[in-house]
Amino acid sequence: MTDLTELQAETREIITDLLNDGSDPAALYIIEHHVAHYDFEALEKIAVDAFKAGYEVSEAEEFEDEHGKAIFCFDIISEVELKAEIIDAQQKEILPLIEKHKGLYDGWGTYFEDPNADEDEYGNDGEFFDDDEVEEARLH
Repeated sequence: MTDLTELQAETREIITDLLNDGSDPAALYIIEHHVAHYDFEALEKIAVDAFKAGYEVSEAEEFEDEHGKAIFCFDIISEVELKAEIIDAQQKEILPLIEKHKGLYDGWGTYFEDPNADEDEYGNDGEFFDDDEVEEARLH
């Protein structure tokens, strides 16, 4: 089982570092929770459970671990304020989904948000999720 206390401390450290570096405290952030599994079918089950819980999921990718064994990875994605209690709540929700299928949780990440930028890497509207794309994805 993953140590929530350790994850919470890490979350606070990441947020502090981002804000100390000048990242915009008022921005919405793309939070990517990193998930891995040696069994692709089990990884897919985690992705389905995360999607059913309301999260976006990225395409799975295949890598080799340090021993040359295939490992499959994807991200559970949300767009939220950069607040520790929000990320803590997400971890409390998604960790049981990952553990249920014996997956591996490799923490979370996000991107620096420049408070002086007119637009971000997602365009003028600053939204990661395009409503048309989300609706289209649900139709397939």
